[in-house]
Amino acid sequence: MKNKGVQFILLSAFFFAVMNLFVKLSGDLPSIQKSFFRNLVAAGVAAVILIRGGQGFRFQKKNLPLLILRSTLGTIGILCNFYAVDHLVMSDASMLSKLSPFFVIIFSAVFLKEKADPVQQLSVVAAFVGSLFIIKPGLRIDQIVPSLIGFAGAMAAGSAYTCVRGLSQRGERGPLIVFFFSAFSCLATLPYLMFSFAPMTGFQLGSLLLAGVAAACAQFSVTAAYSYAPAKEISVFDYSQVVFSALLGWIVFGQIPDALSFVGYAVIIAVAVMLYQHNRKVSG
Repeated sequence: MKNKGVQFILLSAFFFAVMNLFVKLSGDLPSIQKSFFRNLVAAGVAAVILIRGGQGFRFQKKNLPLLILRSTLGTIGILCNFYAVDHLVMSDASMLSKLSPFFVIIFSAVFLKEKADPVQQLSVVAAFVGSLFIIKPGLRIDQIVPSLIGFAGAMAAGSAYTCVRGLSQRGERGPLIVFFFSAFSCLATLPYLMFSFAPMTGFQLGSLLLAGVAAACAQFSVTAAYSYAPAKEISVFDYSQVVFSALLGWIVFGQIPDALSFVGYAVIIAVAVMLYQHNRKVSG
């Protein structure tokens, strides 16, 4: 079960990197508009899966408050992250978003009673240090507000993933969790688009639709990941998104990482391998 959790979190990291690629390719559009299309496709894909599965859109009534909380926090996380990307340099925004696994472990320990042992705690810290080699943050005083918003987004995302774990433990279906969140987010952002929709070219629309497809794959993957394993054992693997992003940036934009970035890749991969071995020993 833990191995499946690792596999799905790696898939999630890859698809989130692909999503960011298409969001970047979509150009200068409002963050809320990008968020709407990101979630519109995910909602459609989840709806098809639910209908074909024959169980429809039924959910356990006891899970409704947690579904609403997960969707609210997830929507806040997306909007804050896109705002940070729009108002900060990409490296700073990326650094702030990489704080979300920390909040997953913190909130899982507080609300789900999933305690991390010292090796697991140090592994997450080491992975974060590795990401700093790649991101090389340099926040300026005049960017405090968007930085705080990006930090809040990481906290909201970590809280949302903790809710996903809790919903999975309560027996809620992954596609239903994805659909509820995606539909909720679309409805929450729709009023803005009705009054402030920015015209798009065919290429921009296509890029956003492909970003939505990648986001749907990422959401299904992360939902499956936290249903198979607790956050303390798989959150560190989310840092592989940095590696995937670097590879896609090189292939599509010709961006070549510097020496410090390669040091970061080595640290992240080494930590992931060591944590995987540790978890196997602990599980016996």
